[in-house]
Amino acid sequence: MANCKTLLASAALSLTLAAPGLAQDDSAPAEVTADTVVATVDGVDITIGHMIAMRETLSDQNKGLPDEVIFEGLMERLIQQRAVSLSVDEVDKATELTIDNEESSLIAASKVNALASTIAVTEEDLQAAYDAKYADYEPVKEFNASHILVESEEAAQAVIEELEGGADFAAVAKEKSTGPSGANGGSLGWFGPGQMVPEFEEAVVTLEPGEISAPVQTQFGWHVVKLNETRLPEAPELAEVRGTLETELWEQKLRAEINEIVEAAEIDRADVSEIDPAVLKDLSLITE
Repeated sequence: MANCKTLLASAALSLTLAAPGLAQDDSAPAEVTADTVVATVDGVDITIGHMIAMRETLSDQNKGLPDEVIFEGLMERLIQQRAVSLSVDEVDKATELTIDNEESSLIAASKVNALASTIAVTEEDLQAAYDAKYADYEPVKEFNASHILVESEEAAQAVIEELEGGADFAAVAKEKSTGPSGANGGSLGWFGPGQMVPEFEEAVVTLEPGEISAPVQTQFGWHVVKLNETRLPEAPELAEVRGTLETELWEQKLRAEINEIVEAAEIDRADVSEIDPAVLKDLSLITE
């Protein structure tokens, strides 16, 4: 089945790419609606609406083709599909079930899109969400550190001795660090708990600003770490998190709408406790 779909799609794509331009007509364009018929196959109409819907499934690259090429290519593709589908006397079980699933999915998606267009997040919603999220905000200490990464403990100790002799940390990092931050003088910028490997973080939290660590071994090698400064960040302003909160609230409202629909439906769940979930891998149940 998948091979047949691929064959039909490939043939249609060839038609799309090779389709000649439609003849130019200088007369006034006809009034067109979604129900305007462009072809009939064995008594079944193909309409502009069918073509518009199919165009939406094209890749961005194919959508960039000239309108005339797309129009003729899609018409030929729809004619092919309709002719082949009408030649089928009986649809197999797998196809029937796939059509049922896809129809349900498309209708559900249409309903969800309609619901989504009606959802509004107000300033009151945003302020309430902000207040709830940050009312009990407790700042977590963040660190600004630099490091010099070398391959051995001996090399790390030699770096420390050089620094104790008055060498500039950033200059030594640029010269000797094997890590990507070496080019920036070893600077790692600001980071919080959990953002560095445990051994590195454990070393950082024991330092005072301006202090340099003993050699620290991690999976990356040996580090000499300098703590530059620490800070306790304040809660962000509403303007800083507006976009994130708005998205969260919008999704919450949409889920609530969907849950309301599901809860209103009459659903009878069968007892599936005796069914092995692996049965879903058994394609023979729908292909025999």
